[in-house]
Amino acid sequence: MNLAPTDGTAHAATSRTAATPDATPRVLVSLATYNEAGNIAALITEIRRVAPQADILVIDDNSPDGTAAIVQELAGRASPGGPALRLLKRPGKLGLGTAILTAMRFAIDHCYDYLLNLDADFSHPPEAIPRLLAGMRRHDVMIGSRYVPGGGTRNWPLPRRIISRCVNWLVRFLFRTPARDSSGAYRCYRVALLRQMPLDRVLSRGYSFQQEVLFRCHKAGGRIGETPILFENRRVGASKVNWREALRSISMILYLGVRNWLGWEPRRQTRTATATTTAAVTATEPASRTVAATATATETETQNQPPTYAPAETTPPAPPAPTPAAPIPMPTPGGGSTA
Repeated sequence: MNLAPTDGTAHAATSRTAATPDATPRVLVSLATYNEAGNIAALITEIRRVAPQADILVIDDNSPDGTAAIVQELAGRASPGGPALRLLKRPGKLGLGTAILTAMRFAIDHCYDYLLNLDADFSHPPEAIPRLLAGMRRHDVMIGSRYVPGGGTRNWPLPRRIISRCVNWLVRFLFRTPARDSSGAYRCYRVALLRQMPLDRVLSRGYSFQQEVLFRCHKAGGRIGETPILFENRRVGASKVNWREALRSISMILYLGVRNWLGWEPRRQTRTATATTTAAVTATEPASRTVAATATATETETQNQPPTYAPAETTPPAPPAPTPAAPIPMPTPGGGSTA
């Protein structure tokens, strides 16, 4: 894999720190691409218009249509010192699930506050980005949702609409995740939550990836919200829907759902040790100037208390206090012990 800095400067991962409570949160927008030459330039321009403060990471699976070259050309015109545009070139078509996992690890390693992912074909409207970011004031995951009031789909055939509705109903039944749209990829994640999640436990790489990640966010104590979007078929290029992969993903959903119902999935899933969890600090809410738009998100709250997150790797935790030694038994005149 080749990570090319495309903002004219070399950013050191270790020198970047997460935003303080009174600073503007650092946002990374991730785009997974394969043959998106007809969409990528216009999409990046639109993202820059609605979220000028955000860095953009394009993860390209060696598109034969020259998508990566277009991103590199746009990078060459970027203003030094402005928001970054980065390109991650992978050797082949590795799939959307692995691309999003790569973006999650990139956001963690570079100390971003939010990771926002959307499809690179304009099926996810970029104008919803401010609403997703505004919803992060009270949530840890915000979903651009087709299935809350005000949301919907456009130009979808009836079989696809029926399948999508059935899959989302099945996920709510098996996973108990408080979301109406669990299969969409248009989401914003709080990176502090991702940092605490056992990402190595994610089994899915195909279409079920979205449902499983949301399930594990919920298991980690994440607060989930939704804002309505109108999902439409891609503007340019051919659809990449793979029905064989869709069937395989339904099998994975059933497998994980049965494990959940049988209690084989831990109630609280984090990757921190007990000592670290004890020293955890409650994540602070971002400043009100995150975005100018007013949040009109339709919110779906979990019933759990807001989660706590361990601090990013800054200062090592203090060593535990020594345990007092047990009293030494004293002999008694009768040959017994006083302990």
